[in-house]
Amino acid sequence: MTRIAAAKVLGLRLRRHRLDRRAPAGSLVAVTRELGGVHAQLAASAELALWARIEGLARNEVRDALEQERSLVKTWAMRGTLHLLTADDLPLYVAVLGPRWDDPGGAWLRGYGVTKKQYDALLESVPRALGARPKTREQLADEIAELAGAELRERVLSGWGALLKPSARRGDLCFGPNRGRNVTFVRPDRWLRGFRRVDTEEGRREIVRRFLGAYGPATADDLGRWLGFRGAEPKRMLQAIEDELVEVESAGSPAWLLAGDLAELKGAPRPKTVRLLPAFDPYVVGFRPRGLLVDPAHEPRIFRPQAWFSPVVLVDGRAVGIWERERRRRRLEVRIEPFSRLSATTRRAIAQEADRLGEFLDTPADLQVAA
Repeated sequence: MTRIAAAKVLGLRLRRHRLDRRAPAGSLVAVTRELGGVHAQLAASAELALWARIEGLARNEVRDALEQERSLVKTWAMRGTLHLLTADDLPLYVAVLGPRWDDPGGAWLRGYGVTKKQYDALLESVPRALGARPKTREQLADEIAELAGAELRERVLSGWGALLKPSARRGDLCFGPNRGRNVTFVRPDRWLRGFRRVDTEEGRREIVRRFLGAYGPATADDLGRWLGFRGAEPKRMLQAIEDELVEVESAGSPAWLLAGDLAELKGAPRPKTVRLLPAFDPYVVGFRPRGLLVDPAHEPRIFRPQAWFSPVVLVDGRAVGIWERERRRRRLEVRIEPFSRLSATTRRAIAQEADRLGEFLDTPADLQVAA
């Protein structure tokens, strides 16, 4: 088994996440695909995650890709959380995530106060209620009430999207353009051009390749955590492409890598980069083992309760602090809380990133570094 130094792992992941060198302008769709989607629980964080990776990204590019070009799509995906995915890749994720929601199980149904009969009626009614014309959640709830019974209307309106997530992961629902402060929903095969269903097994194999390409070397447990799957299923997914994999020793433990990536991993340069990563950044959310990313003493400051992920100051692939931003009197205050003393060189690089951030947000930035 090949033993891989931690610096090599960091070097490869930085490259695959476009954090060693920003991708050229116009790479929005390609970068989103390479990352295996971008966490979009906070819309601003999704934009900043892409800003950290793409040269000259304009603020309107993400919105235009979602609403005008429809080359990106916003939907509930891995771990039941909101993601930006490429429109072309949505069928892959549906093929993997959708079958698990044919029957969510008695505990889930009881938790959300619906019967299996009501659940099945809901799944059937959502694609009938939606089309290419966006509908607000209230409009969708009214349609569902007519199709499946009035008792489901309040269930759909109560709790942020819980009963709509299964339909999203089955490919029957995604987000449309915001209407003021209201979100809207559309039907993917009517909203997106060329939406085609993918065979489940084909989709599972390809999703494993995508995951390992962005987060390898990785274990079955790492894959399961990223997808939100428990039990033996992630191991079976890896076994389905075992002839394409090679086992390496990473951080003192065995892990899997795409065999075609081994030469690049061995030759990965020592990471040299500074980035301000937003809350829920893909590099942080999917990072395992966490000890390679941050000293265990500082983990709780990044990986917080209720699955919250703090914004991270990334230096040479590792988290050296957290940060926050706030607009004040036409200025953007960028406050850094380092975990230890920063060198003068690192401070200058962080200041340059803060200036870039100010340009992106069209607000001059003031950097403050806590003692």
